[in-house]
Amino acid sequence: MSSIPDDFLSKTLARVKPSPTIAVSNLAAELKAAGKDVIGLGAGEPDFDTPQNIKDAGIAAITAGKTKYTAVDGIAELKSAICAKLKRDNNLSYVNAQVTVGTGGKQILYNALMATMNAGDEVIIPAPYWVSYPDMVLLAGGTPVAVEAGIETGFKMTPAQLEAAITPKTKWLIFNSPSNPTGAGYTAAELKGLTDVLLRHPHVWVMTDDMYEHLVFDDFKFATPAEVEPKLYARTLTCNGVSKAYAMTGWRIGYAAGPQPLIAAMRKIQSQSTSNPCSVSQWAAVEALNGPQDFLAVNNATFLRRRNLVVEMLNSATGITCPTPDGAFYVYPNIAGCLGKTTPAGTKITDDQVFATALLEETGVAVVFGAAFGLSPNFRVSYATSDTNLIEACTRIQTFCAALS
Repeated sequence: MSSIPDDFLSKTLARVKPSPTIAVSNLAAELKAAGKDVIGLGAGEPDFDTPQNIKDAGIAAITAGKTKYTAVDGIAELKSAICAKLKRDNNLSYVNAQVTVGTGGKQILYNALMATMNAGDEVIIPAPYWVSYPDMVLLAGGTPVAVEAGIETGFKMTPAQLEAAITPKTKWLIFNSPSNPTGAGYTAAELKGLTDVLLRHPHVWVMTDDMYEHLVFDDFKFATPAEVEPKLYARTLTCNGVSKAYAMTGWRIGYAAGPQPLIAAMRKIQSQSTSNPCSVSQWAAVEALNGPQDFLAVNNATFLRRRNLVVEMLNSATGITCPTPDGAFYVYPNIAGCLGKTTPAGTKITDDQVFATALLEETGVAVVFGAAFGLSPNFRVSYATSDTNLIEACTRIQTFCAALS
């Protein structure tokens, strides 16, 4: 076995951990490959295929030879489509020079943090949060400041909590609605409460993650901070992408719009890291944003049915409370009623990580434990899979919980 000196790797790596969601998916895949009967509920991607018109646009781009390098942060046609989308859906006006395109939403957020963070800078992150937010802040040299928003507030940060978290060192608020992992969405009125706080602190910028914008249910209406409070436009980076709503996770296209100097700084980061996103994916994303949007309602109807199914079945499990989310394709059930109990295999449930591990080992259901998202005792279920899988998985969870003693 080869080895490297202890001091060879960057000390920065000691500040971060690998993605727990990817780790769960990989473990589930390994168990499946070993012949285990595993149902994976950890992956954060739709099980729908990319719509045919979008695939056709990608194929057409290949056929037309659009396979060369492009501008570092996106072709003009895609930037124009993004500007049109932001005006159409969010009433936000941008020009191409205010838009950047990256290799997925994650790169966009990472570029923004790398372009702006200095040692000592703080970033407020409502918890539960997407697992990558704090670690990206740490990689960029900043300090993540988690603000716990528990089940009692619907997993939503209050204006008072935001006010209390802001210090002279605060540079960003990272804001995600509907949320991964909870599916909780902020109404325009709730957003106004937060933006009123931000208006009192002009040194704090807002980085929105609107990736689940189109995945909303019932009568929930999506809104984004700069739309609710135009006075924040000059210090907001509105981030989005085509991964979730358009079932294009593997195409890897994310984008953001914001102040031109910030976009230029992000472009500089990208120019010395990955350079341009895949040319073919960019042309497919043009079609995604400009083309027919009617499939969104069809997909949402499927997600709504699955959400209702999972919420009902998990709330029927002993010791579990599962709130009903506003959007995305996750639920974030609480397992307080399971703590302190022992599984039939003899494992004492001391926290949500032990719960998730025992659930996988004893029933073959893979979920992500809540501590990974900054709030316990919970776990995340992705219901972006078939009804058959969901019914079987939830039945196993019910059986598992009923057998705890």
